[in-house]
Amino acid sequence: MSETQTQLPTDTWIPASWQEYLQVLTKLEIDKAKSYYYKGYMRLEMAPVSFDHGQDHVIIIFTVTLFTTLKEILARGLDTTTFRKTGVRECQPDVAYYLRERAQSIPSGTGIVNLERYPAPDLVIEIAKTSLLDDLGTKRSLYEELGVAEYWVVDVQNAQIIAYTMADQGSKRIQESQVLPGLVIAILEEALRRSRETSQSEVCAWLMCQFQKQEG
Repeated sequence: MSETQTQLPTDTWIPASWQEYLQVLTKLEIDKAKSYYYKGYMRLEMAPVSFDHGQDHVIIIFTVTLFTTLKEILARGLDTTTFRKTGVRECQPDVAYYLRERAQSIPSGTGIVNLERYPAPDLVIEIAKTSLLDDLGTKRSLYEELGVAEYWVVDVQNAQIIAYTMADQGSKRIQESQVLPGLVIAILEEALRRSRETSQSEVCAWLMCQFQKQEG
């Protein structure tokens, strides 16, 4: 990759050394871009984010936070945070959660999360509209190797969630969260569908009722 290259293709994996990747991040000042590095390739995903992507992002964060609150599960959610294993892998998932004893594992004031010092998130979520195939493919392999316990891909166009449990650098489809037992994926999908037709506050009230019924 030429050091004088000023325009790089986005939403695709291109070959680059780790040093070239860091130089691109510095020179292009891509504060509003998501960046990934995996097996000698880099990927940039640029703003803007669509309306549907944005609203699904909000619903997913609310749902997980509400569920963990009602279940009294310690949780720390992170929005588009950089996780790095220097020279090897880097990612910026849309949403990530540390749960239970790991919720306080990273101190406030931390910048890029160094995965040689801190654990990988328990749950990683990508909100996919134009990046769906990559989220299901290469990024899933990336998160498997990082040691993420569970991975969800939100298919914005179809209001569908493809969820995987991960172990031993492999993954398997699930219909109920393993890191948040009792959280059924179908409930999440119904919340996404309802958000297309009604306000988010009404969707949140509906979710509250569903989770409280589980307690009854």
